[in-house]
Amino acid sequence: MSRRTALPSRVTTVALSGTAVLALSASVLIGASGVSSAAPASPSDTSGAVSYAATKAAESAFQAAGTNADPVACQRPAPDNRVSTTIHCYTPNQIRAFYGLDPLTPQTTQGEGQTIVLVASYGKRTGAEDLAFFAKTFNGPAPDYEAAYPLGKPGYTDPPGKGSGTSGPTAADGWAGEATLDIEWAYAIAPKAHIVLLATPPAETQGVQGLPNLMKAIDWGIDRYPSGTVFSMSFGTNEAAFASPAAAKNAFARFDQTFIRGQAKGDTFLSSSGDDGSVGVTRAHKQTATAPDPEVSYPNISPYVTSVGGTQVQSGWTWNPSQDKPFNDDGSRNPLYWAWTPSGSSEAVWNESWASIATGGGLSTVYPRPAYQDSVASVVGTHRGVPDVAWNAAVNGGVLVYSSYYPRINGSPLWGVYGGTSASSPQVAALTAIGNEWRREFGHKGPIGDLNKAIYSASFVKSAAFTDIVPRTYGTTPSGVLQNNRIWDLGADGFVTPDPVPGYPTTVGYDLTTGWGSPQGFGYVDNLLNQP
Repeated sequence: MSRRTALPSRVTTVALSGTAVLALSASVLIGASGVSSAAPASPSDTSGAVSYAATKAAESAFQAAGTNADPVACQRPAPDNRVSTTIHCYTPNQIRAFYGLDPLTPQTTQGEGQTIVLVASYGKRTGAEDLAFFAKTFNGPAPDYEAAYPLGKPGYTDPPGKGSGTSGPTAADGWAGEATLDIEWAYAIAPKAHIVLLATPPAETQGVQGLPNLMKAIDWGIDRYPSGTVFSMSFGTNEAAFASPAAAKNAFARFDQTFIRGQAKGDTFLSSSGDDGSVGVTRAHKQTATAPDPEVSYPNISPYVTSVGGTQVQSGWTWNPSQDKPFNDDGSRNPLYWAWTPSGSSEAVWNESWASIATGGGLSTVYPRPAYQDSVASVVGTHRGVPDVAWNAAVNGGVLVYSSYYPRINGSPLWGVYGGTSASSPQVAALTAIGNEWRREFGHKGPIGDLNKAIYSASFVKSAAFTDIVPRTYGTTPSGVLQNNRIWDLGADGFVTPDPVPGYPTTVGYDLTTGWGSPQGFGYVDNLLNQP
C-alpha cells in the first residue's frame, strides 16, 4: 500500500504532475492538525511528472504572540510577528552563523561577480519585490535579481484558489512558493550574486513537456550566462517512473548532454535529492504507487550533477520526544512528541517522522559508479550513489520566507517557514558560487566547473570542508533515533512506524543519506579555492 494512502483521515493528499514523475521534493504543507502533501502523478512513456518541491509549515502552526504560555520556538518577522511553540525557524544570520559565515550587513560582498540560476516551472510575478523586502528585513545589501522566461511566460497574475493538477493556477501557486524559497535563500548565502529565476511554461500535453522544457531552459541559460554560472534544480523524476530501465537510460543520456556542455564552459549543476527518503513511485496509473524497493531520482542522480541531501539543524534547542504519536486524536499536537529543551547545537540526518518526509538518497539502477566515486566503492558498489553533500532541510528547523504572490489564493503578504531539500540545494549552490568568487579574486583561477570531481578528490580535505553527519538520538522514542532515511508512516492509531521500504544508514564518513556531510562555510570555500 502506498504510504500516502495509509494516512489517517485528517491528512489529505493532493496529486500534482505534468510529465516524468518529477518529485522534486514533494511539497508538504504542515499544520497543527496534520499534513497536506502534493505528490507527483501522471503517466508517460519517456518522461516523468513535474511537481514543485518546497515544504512549508502551515499557518495553523502559528498564533499571535502571547496567546500561549509555552516557550516560543519561532517568531516570524514584522508585519506578521506570529509565533509557534512547536515549529522552530531560522533567519539568514542564524543559518549563516551555524555554517560558519559572518552576519549579513548592507556592505556584505559575498557572491559578487557570480551568477546563480534557479530553475523552476511557472516562475513568480512578485520575485523582485519579495526579495527586496526579505533583504531589507535582514539587513542585507540590495539584491541583483532577474527573472528569465526563455520559452514564454505563463499568463497568471492572480489566479483563483480553485482546481488541482499539474498545470494551471493551482500548480502555478505551488511553484511560486518553490521559486520564493530558492530566490531568497540563495540570496541569504551569497547576497551580491546575480540571482536568476529561470522559469518555464507549464506542462500540458499528457506529461511530455515538463522535464524537456526545463532542460531546454537550462540549455538557454548555459548560452546566456557567464562561465562559472552555478545552477540549482529542485526537481526530480524517479528512475522507476519510466517505461523501462532502457527508456530511463536513453532519456537521461539525452538530457545529460546539457550538463556536459555546461561543465565544458565551467558551469556547475546542483540538485535536491528529494524529500521522500528511499521511497519512489512506479510507472503505474498517475504514478501514485510506491515502489517496493528503494528509489532515486533524476537529475540529482546524474554523474554530472552534485546531489544535495538534507539534514536537521537544531541550534539553540534540542528535540526531546517521549511518545511516537505526533498528533492527539482531536488533531492537536501531542506535547509528548513535540517536546524540546531550549539549549544545544547539533545536526542530524533529516528524517521527520511526523510528516513522513526525509532526505532522498540511494543507488542508481541506471548509472554505473562514476570514476570519482571509486574512493567510496565500499558504500556505492558498482552504482552511482547519492547524495554527494547535504544541508539543513528540516521543516521543524526551517527557514523564514516572505511572499506576496497570488493574494486571491494566499491572502495578504506573509512570512512562512520552509524546509525540504529544495531549501538545501540553492544554499549549497550559493556557497559554491562564493568558492568561484574566491578562485577568481584570490587564486586567479577559473571556475570550479565539475564540482563532484573536486569534492571526491584526495586533495579536498574532507575534515576541513564538511561536518560529518552521524547517527543521533533525541528523547526516548524509536523515531527520535535519527540514523537513516527510512520513511516513517503515520498509522490509523496516530503512532508512527517504519515504512516497509528500507532506508540507507547514516554512518561515519561518506554515506547514502548525507554524502560527505554538510559544508563548513569558509572551510568548504577554501577547499574550492585550493583545487587546481
